[in-house]
Amino acid sequence: MDISSVECVSLPDAAPADVDDAALGLGTLLAAAASRAYPKSSSSGGVHELLECPVCTNSMFPPIHQCQNGHTLCSTCKARVHNRCPTCRQELGDIRCLALEKVAESLELPCKYCSLGCPEIFPYYSKIKHEAQCSFRPYNCPYAGSECAAAGDIPYLVSHLRDDHKVDMHSGCTFNHRYVKSNPREVENATWMLTVFHCFGQYFCLHFEAFQLGMAPVYMAFLRFMGDENEAKNYSYSLEVGANGRKMVWEGTPRSVRDSHRKVRDSHDGLIIQRNMALFFSGGDRKELKLRITGRIWKEQQTPDGACIPNLCS
Repeated sequence: MDISSVECVSLPDAAPADVDDAALGLGTLLAAAASRAYPKSSSSGGVHELLECPVCTNSMFPPIHQCQNGHTLCSTCKARVHNRCPTCRQELGDIRCLALEKVAESLELPCKYCSLGCPEIFPYYSKIKHEAQCSFRPYNCPYAGSECAAAGDIPYLVSHLRDDHKVDMHSGCTFNHRYVKSNPREVENATWMLTVFHCFGQYFCLHFEAFQLGMAPVYMAFLRFMGDENEAKNYSYSLEVGANGRKMVWEGTPRSVRDSHRKVRDSHDGLIIQRNMALFFSGGDRKELKLRITGRIWKEQQTPDGACIPNLCS
């Protein structure tokens, strides 16, 4: 049976228990025929086209709606088209395409990130939930200075940051950076150039910026790990700033770049320095920001007795 010959049956939007046995039988029969034509684990383009909403082009999930002429669309778009079929302009009503919902139930499809390395295959209705958390899904560009739309795996993003954003790239797990800004009292929001470090075979992004914390202007430094959260937990870092016999120290776990730059900043997960303290550390007449931030990154290692010891790179 050719899948193109499957026609949706006009049925009211009702629970399966309220639909007559003949209608259910027809839906099951059509689903079984489609399953034979396109067995499980098939990724046939014909099935994908049937389950693609013509309005938003996303995959359709129950309830799948149809007009009297058999044209289908997803429940989200049904509200957007003001109850008019986008294909034939007929009134939609409340007709469910149970046959197509049954066809979807019979499918098992590969993750859409299979080309990036994901080997998993899922039932149609479970696939979208997995893809939202798939460890192979692309990473967004971590650059905070602009709304960059680039996305890809870590090697691609490292090249993108180096070649397109011209960020500073360093090797080693210790760093010593100086941040300078004239007229700091006039700056309420500012982002300094991102710095990327390579150590332990991984990449880390150091952020530094100014923003308003309530009514108080502050500076904040934090580190993000270029990888997933479960890997980030294997590392720790420290940041230190000070002068004139005073210092502030922050220790923590780097956040994954899966968490956006703004999310990390708004959670205050990093070294936060109030502007008056930052100007005190800057010395002089406090009219220019001159902050020196030092830090290090280490990997937690467990001893045979279960104790954690820091492993510093050379």
